[in-house]
Parts: sequence; structure tokens; C-alpha cells
Amino acid sequence: MDAAHALTGNASRQRGLTLIELLVVIALGVVLVGWAVPGLQAMSARQDVAAEAHRLRVALSLGRNTAITRRSVVIVCPSPDRRRCDMDDWSAPLAIVLGPLTGTDFAEGALLRVIEAGRRVSVSYRQDGKPVRYSALGRPAGHNGTFRICGHQGHGAQLVLSNFGRLRSGGSMSC
Repeated sequence: MDAAHALTGNASRQRGLTLIELLVVIALGVVLVGWAVPGLQAMSARQDVAAEAHRLRVALSLGRNTAITRRSVVIVCPSPDRRRCDMDDWSAPLAIVLGPLTGTDFAEGALLRVIEAGRRVSVSYRQDGKPVRYSALGRPAGHNGTFRICGHQGHGAQLVLSNFGRLRSGGSMSC
């Protein structure tokens, strides 16, 4: 009976982890997290740039298609207040506006759609202060150029708008 009691007594005392085992597991966890975090941050930065490039593609394609469908001038420009074009920050909400602008203000009822702002990126487009203006044929004659998208950690991309109104990727770049 003493041998059976000794076996069950030892088994009941060894139910958890020792302090050394617990510290080893925690140390391995810390090392793995420290190794994975920079990779996740870089992936997040690339994803933010890709999402902003997609947002610009959607807005410009919608503006071009609307101009062709309605056979009218359509303007795409950044508009933080949804009442006028503010050409300084293309990462602001993008307004799709029917017809010509009066200065930088929209005419009553001309605002067709707003594509909401991106996050954690900056977007620049030419320094001349002009919006993208599509003619009834879908051509932004004289309004072509390159969009430069800069995310955090130096990741970036370029989108090139041609005279025919088509967008192409200008490749990745460092900011």
C-alpha cells in the first residue's frame, strides 16, 4: 500500500509548470513577437499604399466613366469640406463633380459622389493647383500627371494618368 500511495502522491504534486519552464516559454514568446512585429509593420505600410492607389483608381475611373456616360465635363478633386476643391492634399476625400467649377467652388447639385479619405498616407499630384478634368470623351487633356503616394516607413508608389485618361502604375518608390 505504501508503494501505491507513493505513486499517487507524486502524481498529484506534478500538476503545473515549474518556474524555469514558464520563463523559457515567455522568453520564446517575446523573441517571436520581437521578430514578427517589424515584418507586420512593413506589410501594413505596403497595404496602406496599395489601398490608397486603389482609392485613386476608383475615383478617377468613376470620374472618367461618368464623363463619357453623361457626355459632360466631370472633375475629380480633393475636397475636405465637400463644397470646394482644395488642391493641396490629395489624401483628403475625393469629390466627383459634374460640370465646370466656378473658381474652386462646386455649383449647386453638381457634387455626384465623394470617395472617403485614405489613412496614414500622403498623396501629391502636380504643383499647378489644377484638378483632374475629364472631357465628354473621357480625356483629361492638359490635366495628366503623376500621383505620388507616400506611406509610413518609406513605402510609396506612383500612378500615372495619361492624356487618354488611363491610369497605369508607375511602380514603387521610396519616400
